[in-house]
Amino acid sequence: MNFATLNWLAIIASTLAFFGFGAVWYSPFVFGKMWMKETGITAEAATKVNMVKTMGLTLVFSFVMSLNLALFMNSPEIGASQGAMYGFFTGFGWIAMAIFVSGQYEFRSTRYMLINAGYNVVGLTIMGLILGAWK
Repeated sequence: MNFATLNWLAIIASTLAFFGFGAVWYSPFVFGKMWMKETGITAEAATKVNMVKTMGLTLVFSFVMSLNLALFMNSPEIGASQGAMYGFFTGFGWIAMAIFVSGQYEFRSTRYMLINAGYNVVGLTIMGLILGAWK
């Protein structure tokens, strides 16, 4: 693992892209209302959450995900299309499948699992695309 060859600006950009994409994915105009219904979270309960803490931790966790993906892709031969492919396989093969495994034991609905897994698959594909393209 060579941290010196990582593109830290690409890692930050892909972190922010993943975070921003989540704001769109979970907005009321896309899957937000459906997600709230599937989780049982009400609008009233959502207003009681410390959103600064939640958003701050989300940024930190997204950064760790981006850094991890960048470490796996830390090769000059990996370009945009390969980066997107690695991001997709990471999102689908690891994250989505982990969500589905856990969801089975938590008795979550298929819709709930698809919403959360879909966000991670698409988000990591975008993350991989940015990391692969920006060398």
